[in-house]
Amino acid sequence: MSGPDVPGSPPAGGSGRSPLPETVSPIVTLTVNPTVDICCEVDRLADIGKTRARVRFVAAGGGGINVARGVSRLGGRATAVHTAGREVGQRLNRLLDEEGVDHLALGIAGETREAFVLFETASRRSYHIVPPGPRLDDEEAGRLLDALGRAVGGDQYAVASGSLPGGLPDTFYAAVARRVGEAGARLVLDTSGRALRGSLHEPVYLRRCNNHEAASLVGRPVRSFDDARAVNEYLLAAGPTEIAITTLGELGALCSSRHGHTELRVPPLPGEPLSDAGAGDAMVAALTCRLAAGDDPVEACALGVAVAAAAVLTPDTEPFDREVAEALLPAVRTRRQAGS
Repeated sequence: MSGPDVPGSPPAGGSGRSPLPETVSPIVTLTVNPTVDICCEVDRLADIGKTRARVRFVAAGGGGINVARGVSRLGGRATAVHTAGREVGQRLNRLLDEEGVDHLALGIAGETREAFVLFETASRRSYHIVPPGPRLDDEEAGRLLDALGRAVGGDQYAVASGSLPGGLPDTFYAAVARRVGEAGARLVLDTSGRALRGSLHEPVYLRRCNNHEAASLVGRPVRSFDDARAVNEYLLAAGPTEIAITTLGELGALCSSRHGHTELRVPPLPGEPLSDAGAGDAMVAALTCRLAAGDDPVEACALGVAVAAAAVLTPDTEPFDREVAEALLPAVRTRRQAGS
């Protein structure tokens, strides 16, 4: 059940929200299992024979890399720490260099994965084919944690985002949380499945999961703000987590802390949703930018909802349009849940 508008926040509709931050403290992101994304376009997929495709773009990808790109797009500064293996890893590094993304690559023995994104213009649907990626051994995992520890400093935000490749234990992100905590920084963790469950006992400043990830965590569908509240309360109670955010697709997101639960509703979109690929990473980039700029979690999450909404208006994994996000931000509605 919804309650009154959040005290101290702009009225419903969000008028009065500040513009996107131009500068924030440097943010460090971690991508354990990055990709080279090959994005193609076809008129219509054929059941038999060849389907001729047009290459739309080729770009470095993976959770933390996408977050670093989003931070830069919002006027912030980010360094992406990531693995890179063999020929595809070299291509990944080259793509990041050409794009101007500050990054620190850790060489590994296995081949960095390639992912394929196909956009069918007739149906305006996207298809994503993502292989599991290389296996990492204990020595490579240790070197990756050391690289992260050198990159992150006190009073910074670190973002760990994405899946774990084979070879790493379920508790790897728990080790990441400890290393970030030892550096005096705050960790934003966006992962799922075994990686999420294996990190629950370690201190994490903010955890984000979408409704599908949340459903696998609690063993039941997550479709409403009340469902999301149960998930967030579970996350807050499972370990020392300060902020929990569960996203609900076209509905919005619920931001929770010990101070209560706030619903944030997606504003009406100015166009047809084309792809949700990258929307979660865009949201994490935006809310981390806001937090690093000193905003409170609800306002940070509001920007995250606006940026995620802008991201679904772009096909494939194309970056969100900052101007569209700025236009949507004032229309993000916030309401405090009753009993918070």
